[in-house]
Amino acid sequence: MSRPRHWDPDGARHGGTPTYPWRMAPLGLFTRSQLRAKGLRPGGQDVAAQVMWRSRYGGTRAAYLYRLALAKPVRPMTPARATALAKANAARRTCPACGTDAGYALPAHLGTCLTCADHTPLAA
Repeated sequence: MSRPRHWDPDGARHGGTPTYPWRMAPLGLFTRSQLRAKGLRPGGQDVAAQVMWRSRYGGTRAAYLYRLALAKPVRPMTPARATALAKANAARRTCPACGTDAGYALPAHLGTCLTCADHTPLAA
């Protein structure tokens, strides 16, 4: 029986980082997303391992894994951080052409709200 393609628990083939195939990581190791779902963050710890898989778009993808035992709680949202986040989101919704709040994040490829983009003449 052959081993899975990305099975490298000692890290010999992947620069010293233990590597496991998709869904085969040892217990106690989690991705950032998995930690976040538990209300945790890596908290400055080094990457403990990685999970690798073949992408359907070609090539190989990887996700870093962190130890649950070393994870720290997510920092709470302070009033100052909430204010800064609200300002940043408001800036993403404000059209530079007409100055109105579009109610959605402006498309980066247009740079304006959809109403202003519809009224912009096409370049000849």
